[in-house]
Amino acid sequence: QAQPVESGGGSVEAGGSMSLACLRSGTAYTTAWFRRVPGKGREVIASIMLGGAPVYCDDSVKGRFTIPRDNAKNMIYLQMDNLKPEDTAMYYCAAGAVRQQCLGSEYRFWGQGTQVTVSS
Repeated sequence: QAQPVESGGGSVEAGGSMSLACLRSGTAYTTAWFRRVPGKGREVIASIMLGGAPVYCDDSVKGRFTIPRDNAKNMIYLQMDNLKPEDTAMYYCAAGAVRQQCLGSEYRFWGQGTQVTVSS
């Protein structure tokens, strides 16, 4: 089973930090974090390939979000700092054998999502 499993999420005040975790079942796949706000589709935040450096696809998170990984535990994290109310969304971890890391349609396996709410 290649479906990722997310954990974490919840509510935080603006300016705060939060970390999400993604347990990957297939280490060979590229893994990415997405988010979806009401009324919009899922958008790629950042992606990381096996053995590669992170790619940040969403300019609004650059300098605030990072995606650390623990290969021994098969985990990918989304560390979110200096959170803003506009970061409020459902966050998803996804994986797949992709060619373009910032192209959301290429990710095949999806987690169930976890809600992050940032209050002002």
